[in-house]
Amino acid sequence: MNFLHYDLNLGSGEVVEVTLDKQANVLLLDDTNFSNYKRGLRHSYFGGLAKRSPVRLAPPRPGHWHLVIDLGGYAGSVSASVQTHRAA
Repeated sequence: MNFLHYDLNLGSGEVVEVTLDKQANVLLLDDTNFSNYKRGLRHSYFGGLAKRSPVRLAPPRPGHWHLVIDLGGYAGSVSASVQTHRAA
């Protein structure tokens, strides 16, 4: 399984902004769900298929998060840049 992974520590009120060069799945997962994702098990996430860029995701709580970007099993590659901002 090919995917881009970003390890994030997000504070209260922070938003993750992802800029993509093509459509892709953009998922924000906690530790347990990231582990399940890597093993191909059922997992919960925030986000989903991003058809437009940039994508902004706000975690439901501060803490440690994993941002995953993948093509859903399709061939190819995706480029991304990731920034965090305080919510306006």
